Amino acid sequence: MQILNGNEVSKILKIEIKKEADLLRASGAKVPHLAAILVGTDGASMTYVGAKEKDCKEVGFNSTVLRFDAGISEVALLAEVEKINNNSDIDGLIVQLPLPAHINEKKITETISYKKDVDGFHPMNVGLMFKGLPCFLPATPFGILKMLEHYQIETSGKHCVIIGRSDIVGKPMSALMLQKNCTVTVCHSKTKNVKNYTLQADIIIAALGIPAYLKADMVKEGAVVIDVGITRVNDNTNLKGYVLKGDVDYEKVAQKCSYITPVPGGVGPMTRIALLLNTLQAVKNTSKNILKTNSQ
Repeated sequence: MQILNGNEVSKILKIEIKKEADLLRASGAKVPHLAAILVGTDGASMTYVGAKEKDCKEVGFNSTVLRFDAGISEVALLAEVEKINNNSDIDGLIVQLPLPAHINEKKITETISYKKDVDGFHPMNVGLMFKGLPCFLPATPFGILKMLEHYQIETSGKHCVIIGRSDIVGKPMSALMLQKNCTVTVCHSKTKNVKNYTLQADIIIAALGIPAYLKADMVKEGAVVIDVGITRVNDNTNLKGYVLKGDVDYEKVAQKCSYITPVPGGVGPMTRIALLLNTLQAVKNTSKNILKTNSQ
């Protein structure tokens, strides 16, 4: 069994991203700039946004975090998104989810310009992705693809079972694995006898948010297991008062796998790397347009 170490892969990719950013800067193109909007004081969201700020600093990107009280109105938040849409200095924008209940997340994400939608949630990017055309891929699925690529895990002709059908992971992951020539099965909360499907899987991607859902008896020998889930589980024996658990019963499932991601340190760092890659691509897209205009 080999661990798919997202922390290690992200370090390697950060070096490559920094090199590309330095080349862009040297050629006269702008410094990549990623902005994030954080509403409220959710601990996990604050930690995640802080990690993104650190990532940007490491690769030489500019970063901005706009923090708002949880009571901000939907209208006011939409106005802030539009300001960033119209700010040519900012290349990528993410709105940290979840948002307070009184704010329509769908309306907010669809207001972000698809040209700055480095999370890959905008319908324009989703449509381009399903057509296999250039776009910003959803960050977590994109990060998973980069991990599979790094470890040279074969996908062509393999059976991939995805547990979960969210717009953020499950649905886009199914489309991307199809493009990687996998046979894809998507299981979800209404699927009966999920075990019957997972036992046939060469690759399992668990993304449903139920700690330790995938058990060892649901996995065949030699399978590749990607654990997207990350849930805070109360634990009085831990100094923090909680532990982070994935969707996979890691200790037992790992004994049967050829490859497996840990939680934390697996998919999470790769999601953040995907945001950097998309932001870098946004700058490249803009630079191409500027160069094209100048040459005419």
